[in-house]
Amino acid sequence: MNTLVLLLISVAVLLCGYIFYGRWLCKQWGVDEKNVETPAHTMEDGVDYVPAKAPVLMGHHFSSIAGAGPITGPIGAAMFGWLPVTLWVLVGGIFFGGVHDFGALIASIRHKGQSIGEIISVNMGRRAKRLFLTFAYLTLILVVAAFASIVASTFGAQYDEAGVLDKAASASNASVAMVSFLFIVIAIIFGFCVYRRNTRMGISTILGVVAIVICMAVGMKFHPFYLSANTWMIIVGVYIAIASVTPVWILLQPRDYLSSFLLYAMLIIAFVGVVGAHPNIDPTLFPAFNGFAVDNGNGVQYLFPILFTTVACGAISGFHSLVSSGTTSKQLDKEKDAKPIAYGGMLLECVLAILTLCAIAYARKTGHTAGATDIFAGGISAMVATIPGCAGLEHILYTLLILTYSAFCLTSLDTATRLARFMFQEFWLEPGQSASDIKSGWKKVMVNPYFATILTVVLGILLGMTGYSKIWGLFGSANQLLAALGLLAVATWLGNIGKNNKMFLIPMAFMMIVTICSLVLIVKNQIGIVMKGGADWGPYAQIIFGVLLIILAIVLAVEGIQTMSKKRKQKAA
Repeated sequence: MNTLVLLLISVAVLLCGYIFYGRWLCKQWGVDEKNVETPAHTMEDGVDYVPAKAPVLMGHHFSSIAGAGPITGPIGAAMFGWLPVTLWVLVGGIFFGGVHDFGALIASIRHKGQSIGEIISVNMGRRAKRLFLTFAYLTLILVVAAFASIVASTFGAQYDEAGVLDKAASASNASVAMVSFLFIVIAIIFGFCVYRRNTRMGISTILGVVAIVICMAVGMKFHPFYLSANTWMIIVGVYIAIASVTPVWILLQPRDYLSSFLLYAMLIIAFVGVVGAHPNIDPTLFPAFNGFAVDNGNGVQYLFPILFTTVACGAISGFHSLVSSGTTSKQLDKEKDAKPIAYGGMLLECVLAILTLCAIAYARKTGHTAGATDIFAGGISAMVATIPGCAGLEHILYTLLILTYSAFCLTSLDTATRLARFMFQEFWLEPGQSASDIKSGWKKVMVNPYFATILTVVLGILLGMTGYSKIWGLFGSANQLLAALGLLAVATWLGNIGKNNKMFLIPMAFMMIVTICSLVLIVKNQIGIVMKGGADWGPYAQIIFGVLLIILAIVLAVEGIQTMSKKRKQKAA
C-alpha cells in the first residue's frame, strides 16, 4: 500500500462522515433548532463562562483533546499492523468518537455547561453522579501526574554519573523549556489585546503567529535555564495551579488558540511529507496485519481488547467528553459551532492518527525507532527531506515537531487540572445546584475553586514524583471506561427527552465490553506478578482499582439501562 493512497482514502472517508453523518446527528438532536443562547452567555462570569469565537474555541478544544494521544496510540498499536489501526481510526472516529464528543458537548450546553457528572445526576440519580465523579476525578489526577512528569522530563537537565550538569546533552530540553515559557508570555499579551483592547482577531492572529516563530528562534539560541526534572515538577505545579483558576480569556483561550497553529503546522508538514515522498509501506517492516495475538517481547498482546484501549484519542477517548462538557461547553458562543468544533475536531484527530501510521512506515525504513517522538518526528522530517530542495530542513523540522509535541502535553495538563477542579466542585452539589448557591458551611470550602485546585495539584504532583508509572497501566482501560460512561450518560439524557439515542447504544455496549475485558486481563496479569513474590505496591494498586472499575462499570451500566427502560415503558403507556 502506498502511504499517499492510504492518506487520501482516509481523508475522503472522514470528510464524508463529517458532512453526511454529522448533518444527520444535528437533525436527530435538534442542534441549533431554536437558536437558544448558550451557557457562555446566560451564565457569563468572566472566569470560566466566557463566549469565544469559533476559531478560538476550536483552537482550545483541538489542542486540549489532541495532546500526544493521536501519535502515541497508533505507534503503540502498530504491532498489530497498519490495517486494523486504520479501520479502527476511521470507524471509531466517525461512529464512536465523533458521536461521543459532539453528544457530550450538546448535552452539557443543555445542562448549564456542567459536566457529564451533572448530566448523570439529573438523568440517572445522585449516587450514579458521585460514582462517576469520583472515578473521573481520580483518572484526571493520574493524567495530571503523567503529563506533569512528561513535561518536567522534557524540560529537565541531564546529569552525568557524578551528578555534574551535561550542558550539551541538556541544550535541547532547555530550549523546549524556554520556548514554552515565552509562548505563555505571548499568549497572555494576545489575550489582553483581543479581549481588553479589542484588537481585530485577524491582525492579532498574524502578529501572534509571527511572535511564535520569533520565540521559537530565540528559544533555540538562548536557553539559560538548566534545572532538574524535580525542580521543573514543582514549577509546573505552581503554573497549573495559577492557570486553572485564571479567567479563560487571559491564558487558556489565547494560549490554546495560538497552540493550535503549531498543531496545524504539524499536520501540514506531515501532509507535505507524505505527498512529497509518498513511500510504499514495506510489508516486511510494517505488515498490514500481524495477527490477533502478537508477542512484542513483553508477553502476548491480544488485538481485542488492546487495540481499542491503545488507540484512544485517534478513535474515541473518554477524556474528550470531559473537555467537551468541562471547558468547551462554557465557552461555546453559538450552538451551531458545536458540530465543527466537537465532531470536526475529533475527525481532525483521526487525520493526525493516519499521518502517524505513514510516519511509522517511513521511520522503520530510516531507523527512527527511539520512542514515540523520534518515530513521528523522525519519520515525517525524513519524508520531507526527500523532496528536492528540502534536504537541509530535516533537522529543523525534527526539532520543530518535537517542540510541538511537548507544547501539547503542557496544554492537556492545564486543561486536565481545570477539569479536575470542576469535578471536585460538582461532587458536593445537589442536582441543579451551582457553586455560587452554597453560601456557608463546610461545603462552601469544598466548592471553593482555589481549595479544589490546590488539592488537585498537590495530589497530581506528588503522584507524579513518587511513581505514577506503577499504575499507569490502568489508564487506557480507565480512559475508555470514561468514554463508555459518557456515551451512556448522553444516551440516557436523549432517551429522557424523547430524542433518538440509538446511535449511542452500539458504541456504548462495545466500549463497555472492551473496558471490562481489558480490566479483567490487567487484574489477571497483576495477580500473576503478585503470586511470583517480591512485588511493590504497583500491582496491588492495579488489582484493587481494576476490580473497583469493573464493579463501577457494571453498576452504572445497569442503572443506565434501567433508566432508559423505565422511560420507554412510560412512553409506551
